[in-house]
Amino acid sequence: MIIDLPDTTASAVSKSLVRIRDEAGAVALGRVLTLIIVSERGEEEEVIAAANEASREHPMRIIVLSTDVQAETPRLDAEIRVGGDAGASEVIVLRAYGEPARDERGLVTGLLLPDAPVVAWWPKECPDGVCETPLGTLAQRRITDSAASNDPAGALLRVADGYRPGNTDFAWTRLTQWRAQLAAALDQPPYETITSAEVEGAPDSPSTTLLAAWLRLQLGIPVSVSVADRDPASGLHRVVLHRPSGPTTLARLEPALATLTQPGQPEHEISLPRRGLRECLAEELRRLDPDDVFGAVLSAAREGTATGQ
Repeated sequence: MIIDLPDTTASAVSKSLVRIRDEAGAVALGRVLTLIIVSERGEEEEVIAAANEASREHPMRIIVLSTDVQAETPRLDAEIRVGGDAGASEVIVLRAYGEPARDERGLVTGLLLPDAPVVAWWPKECPDGVCETPLGTLAQRRITDSAASNDPAGALLRVADGYRPGNTDFAWTRLTQWRAQLAAALDQPPYETITSAEVEGAPDSPSTTLLAAWLRLQLGIPVSVSVADRDPASGLHRVVLHRPSGPTTLARLEPALATLTQPGQPEHEISLPRRGLRECLAEELRRLDPDDVFGAVLSAAREGTATGQ
């Protein structure tokens, strides 16, 4: 069910939510958090679809906010989606124009679930210092995606400059399976010291930068980073860990398939698809405490960039 509320107010939207619960029996019981999505106009449906899928694991209230502060006519249009149109969530879509668009915090404050954590997500371009933004100050967790920026490398630096406990970035989330596979490979013989590593990825891939920093931080070894133009959208391509008996290589040669080669062992094919918005969002919503490892890796990545490593 979708209820349209054109030319409305935040207070009227809140009252409509109460009325819908009373009339249709849609309740907030079982909702574990409020997710605020700062969307660009015209791109709301993609992020709503991802959040709806993630909500089947994390029932929540989703507030999607898009703004146009340059509009001459002040206006707030809203939609409320419940039931089959909202997965396991309640979805509130706010499109603000002109003066109402300047007060992002005021637009969403009355719509937050009481006594529930708040997560804010910027799917595309993220502002500098997300913690200090009106919505960032409301949230316990703040999610960005530097890879979706027009300048991924610059976006990652902004994320690093503005990092505070509770921040995370999907460029890091997309590395979960890579890190797990590399750790599993090192749990197998030969149990030898790693002397150096190589990381290869697409141009300006922030995941490549973060994985190199993670290896450098965890293993205390030199890590070289190279760029391959095979597929600019494919992110990380290959990791090579050098040991005395020979290299261990994990390489993604196809969009969803990787190969693992180790000295003295047959080559293994491993499922390693590039993770979509739904998978990344669901993983980040599983923990609402600060990701201290990400903070340390982000700092190491920033230092590595500054020193040219």
